[in-house]
Amino acid sequence: MTIQWFPGHMAKARREVTEKLKLVDIIFELIDARLPLSSRNPMIDEVINQKPRLLILNKSDMADEQETRKWVDYFAQRGHKAVAINSLEGKGLQLVTKAAQEILKEKFERMKARGMKPRAIRAMIVGIPNVGKSTLINRLAKKNIAKTGNTPGVTKAQQWIKVGKELELLDTPGILWPKFEDQEVGYKLALTGAIKDTITNMEDLAVYGLRFLSIHYPKRMEERYGFEFLHEDLVETFDHIGKLRRVFGQGGEIDYDQVAQLIVRDIRGLQLGKLTFDFVDEQLEKEATEE
Repeated sequence: MTIQWFPGHMAKARREVTEKLKLVDIIFELIDARLPLSSRNPMIDEVINQKPRLLILNKSDMADEQETRKWVDYFAQRGHKAVAINSLEGKGLQLVTKAAQEILKEKFERMKARGMKPRAIRAMIVGIPNVGKSTLINRLAKKNIAKTGNTPGVTKAQQWIKVGKELELLDTPGILWPKFEDQEVGYKLALTGAIKDTITNMEDLAVYGLRFLSIHYPKRMEERYGFEFLHEDLVETFDHIGKLRRVFGQGGEIDYDQVAQLIVRDIRGLQLGKLTFDFVDEQLEKEATEE
């Protein structure tokens, strides 16, 4: 399965982000706590350059808590302040403003020394589609200002939003890169809903999900489906799950399309528990081999 998706409004978004950088003090880079590397846009670094940045690991309620702590430490060791939040339930939001104030402390002290009046921190929120930008904005603003939706690409234009006296936010459309050089990144994004299901092969996605679980969370898979290791013949694996969950089509045959959708729904819906798809230890190994 090859995933390539770069709607025209996203190309426009990149230009707009570049143009608006001078208006903000800090970038809030929103990423998915379940995939802290795969949900980061490679072009973000070159676009925002040296602008101060806060990494916000959203959807932390869906991620493996132990791995999330490792990722916060990983980013800190590389000079990036990171906080883990759950914007849907409003958990950890106070960490965002506090962290931004810490990052910009010296800048605002210099402004004060020059006799400039105190003002709100101006932040731009960037991130890939469906990572929860609009939900975060609405939580921070305590009202429904930004459009939200459980599908990628809901936000189509930029807008300024005031958050009390401490923050002014510039929302931006989600940006996704034109192609995935690493197809595994594409699978991870699709499996967590960052890519529209209509352009993915659900059976391929389900197989990837099962293989991932067999390597990283075999006990969870055994608890859910009754097996810890995949059968060499994946049809038998699908047959087993189809019979277990009674997913039959016309004539009593296993409906493989429905089994695939069921597996993906189980993974997304936390039926296999909180899952993380990027691992710090694997990234450190990769970095060591590249040195």
